[in-house]
Formats: sequence, C-alpha cells, structure tokens
Amino acid sequence: MILNMLPLLFPGTLNGVNGLLAGKGARMQPRMQVLQGDITTLEVDVIVNAANSSLLGGGGVDGAIHRAAGPALLDACRQVRQQQGECPPGHAVITAAGNLKAKAVIHTVGPVWRGGEENEARLLEDAYCNSLLLAEANSYTSIAFPAISTGVYGYPKAAAAEIAVNTVATHLIRRPQLQQVIFVCFDDEMTQLYQRLLTQHIQ
Repeated sequence: MILNMLPLLFPGTLNGVNGLLAGKGARMQPRMQVLQGDITTLEVDVIVNAANSSLLGGGGVDGAIHRAAGPALLDACRQVRQQQGECPPGHAVITAAGNLKAKAVIHTVGPVWRGGEENEARLLEDAYCNSLLLAEANSYTSIAFPAISTGVYGYPKAAAAEIAVNTVATHLIRRPQLQQVIFVCFDDEMTQLYQRLLTQHIQ
C-alpha cells in the first residue's frame, strides 16, 4: 500500500525531553524531544527512515526499519520505485509502515559527506524539511527522526545535529500542525549533542 506520496523539494535517554516555543509570544510546549533508543519501537504517527536512493533497504537504521517492518515495507518501496524511480538526496516519499507501530514511514535520502563543498548542508536541510511537509500533507501530527546522514554517509555529527534541530525548530515556529517531533539517537554522544541544542532553543 502506498499512501499519498508528495515528493517535494524545499529549500537521549527515554526521559530526555525538551521544549520549543510554539510561536513568537506563545507558551512553552514540548514539541521537540530527544530520546536514546530504538526508533522502530516508537508509537508515533510516522517514523523517518534514513534511506538510500534505491529505497530497497540497506544498513544502519535503514536496515533496522526494514527488518522490523517486514516484507510489506520493501514491497511498498518497490511500488514507489516503479512509479517514480529512485529518490534523490534531499527528497522524501511515504509508504505504509508494515509491522511497525507507526502509521507510516517517510523515506528520505540524506547527502553523503564530501567535505562540505557539494551542497551537503542544503540537501540535509531539505531532507528534514521535506519529511516534515510530507507528514503534514498526510495529516500526521507526530514524527520521529533518526540522525540522518551521520552513519556510513559520514556527515559530521555536531554539524548534522545543528542542522536537524534548527530546521525543525524553524518549521515548527512557522507551522502549527505537528505537535511532536522526536529526535531518536543511537548513542550517548548524539543524545548529548541534541540535548544541548534543544536546551539552547528554550533559553
């Protein structure tokens, strides 16, 4: 099953929770959170898969999501490929979630780090923006992200985390639909990076 696809191109520990102002002058709301754990177990509307352009599964979080979701996810990704080909870096597509607790999976392709001179920052920002917009287009209100491009794609972790938090924070201030965005980290280093960044946003 393929949900409403909308390819777009636009410019912790489990108790580690931080907030973000919902808008200028608005009251504090816990709209951004950081968790350390397994993204495949979360009961959110949609989880984001750090996919490769083939959409056919791979290593890291991509492989973990496909294993947890079962063969239905791969079948859905194959249907996407048949309809529109591979997914370029910065773009995102959405499918059903197979056996996951989430309602859907958004597959986005982050950039491979090549020293920072090949538009990597913009492509990573696009990956987050397009995932958020796609979740909204399908009327979802909660979404969980892995640390896109920080695995085998080699994006420097601190820089990637800063782009992730700043991009999501800007989006949430401008658009009210999403009520919960969770950054899911694999290790202590990434969890601490995200916690520091989220703390800065609420000071």
